Amino acid sequence: MTFTTRTAGITLRKLLSEIRVVSTENELKHSLAAKYVLSQFKKFKITEQQQCRAQEEMHYTAKTYLCYLQSIRELKKINLAYNGRGERSIRDTADMVGFKLPHDPK
Repeated sequence: MTFTTRTAGITLRKLLSEIRVVSTENELKHSLAAKYVLSQFKKFKITEQQQCRAQEEMHYTAKTYLCYLQSIRELKKINLAYNGRGERSIRDTADMVGFKLPHDPK
């Protein structure tokens, strides 16, 4: 798979965005994870004279971490939406999945 500096930049922006969402730091520049990601992207930066296999591996790893962070965020949303609050009524269950009960007006 070949990629350009543009695709690496897009991956970097998305990854930093996800780190910003999960970070407890007020600013991204104080986040150790963001500093590490930026240092790795700078370390394996492609130049026109240099094609580096490690850069491809770094890009693959970055995309993997991005997928992981996005999946964790989506899982938290799903858990909040469908969190077990104990026993639900039939009406609540039907409303949650989008069904109407037979005695409900259409």
